[in-house]
Amino acid sequence: MRKFGRIAGVALLCLAVGTPAAMAKTLKFGIPLPLTGSKSKFGEIEKRSYEIAAEEINAAGGIRGMQIELDIQDSQGKPDIARAIVEKFIDVDKYPFVVGAYSSSCSKAVAAVAEERKVPYLVVTGSADDITQKGYKYVYRMNPSVAYYTGGLRGFLKEVVKPKTVAILYESSDFGTKGAKAMEKDAKKLGMKVVLKEKYESGAVDFKPILSQVKAKRPDVIYMVSYVMDASLLMRQIKELRIDAKLFAGGAAGFAIPEFIENAKDASEYVVTATLWSPQAPYPGAKAFAEKYKAKYGKYPSYHGAEAYSALYLMKDVLERAKDLGSDEIRDALAATDIVTAFGPVKFEAKEGYTNQNFMDTLVLQVIDGKHETIWPRKFATAEPKYPIPRWRDRR
Repeated sequence: MRKFGRIAGVALLCLAVGTPAAMAKTLKFGIPLPLTGSKSKFGEIEKRSYEIAAEEINAAGGIRGMQIELDIQDSQGKPDIARAIVEKFIDVDKYPFVVGAYSSSCSKAVAAVAEERKVPYLVVTGSADDITQKGYKYVYRMNPSVAYYTGGLRGFLKEVVKPKTVAILYESSDFGTKGAKAMEKDAKKLGMKVVLKEKYESGAVDFKPILSQVKAKRPDVIYMVSYVMDASLLMRQIKELRIDAKLFAGGAAGFAIPEFIENAKDASEYVVTATLWSPQAPYPGAKAFAEKYKAKYGKYPSYHGAEAYSALYLMKDVLERAKDLGSDEIRDALAATDIVTAFGPVKFEAKEGYTNQNFMDTLVLQVIDGKHETIWPRKFATAEPKYPIPRWRDRR
C-alpha cells in the first residue's frame, strides 16, 4: 500500500556538522542551486519550494524529532562549482546523503562524486538519460529521464494532431541534446519525418537565420527544447516572421513555467509543452502546495518547484524508515521507497537500461487565454485542447 510523501530539486541532506546523529538538534540540508546565471529562475523556484516544505515539516515536528535547516549555496549552474560544493559537503562536513543539482551537467558531476564516495544521491531534476544508465549503486533519480518527458505529448500528437513532419530546434546542453534525440525517436514511432534538426547556443538573441530555414521546410510541428528566455524569444520571432504550423511544442523546461507566458506574451498563446507536473495534478498535496506558493509569490510553481517541495518530504519518509542515519542505511531506505508525493508516485526500479530510476506519467500543458492548462492525458485534463490553432494572420 502506498503512503503519501512529497519531493524536491537540488539539495544535500546532512546532520549538523560534528554532531552525532542521536544528539543532533537539526538536520542540515546543504543545497547547491543556480541562484545566479542563466538558470537562476529555476533556482529561485526551487529555493522557494524547499523553504515552504521545510517550514511545514518543522511546524509538524521535523524529522526524527530534529528541525530542518537549509544551507543554500550558489552553484551558478556550473558543474565544476557544483562538484566542489558537494565534495566539501561530503569530505569536510561529512553529510551522509546528497540531493541535487538543477541541470543535467551538474547532476552528472554530483553523481560521479557521490558514487565514488559511496554516499547516496537523489537526483531530482537532472534529466539526461545516462545519469541512471551507468549502473551506479548509490544514485537514485525521482524525476523521469528526458527520454520519457514526451510520453504524454507523444499521445497527444498521435491521437489529435496526427502530423507528418517536424522541425526540431534545441539548446546545445545535455538537456537540449538528449531532448532532441528523444523527439527523433518519437518521430520515428509516430511516422513523422524530421525535416530539420538545428541546435543553437544558449543565450542567442537572433534566431531568424534558423527560423528562416524552418519556414522554408513548412513543418507540421515545430518542436523546441529550450530554457525560458530562449523559449520566449523563439516564439516572439516565430510570430514576427509569421511562421505557421499545425502545432508549436516545447520539451518542458522553459516552456512550462509562468515566465514563458510573461516574456513571450501573446506569442505564447496555443503553445503546448510536455511537463512532469501541473498545479492541477491529481496527487495528494499537489493543489495545496500550488495554492500556498501562489499566495506567497503571486504565481503558480512549475514542475521544478513541485520536485523541490516533494524532495524534502521524500527525504522525511526515507530518513524515518532508515535504521539509522548512516549512508548505507539511507541507501537501503531509498531503495525500498514506494510512495505517492505531491509531485507524483516514486518507486525506484531497474529496467530498460536504467538503474534506480523512477518512472511516472507525464502531462501536456497548453497556453489558453494567457495561462497554462493541462490538456493531456484526458484523465488529467483541466481544459479541452485548442486545436487546430489559428494562423497568425487570423489571430486578434
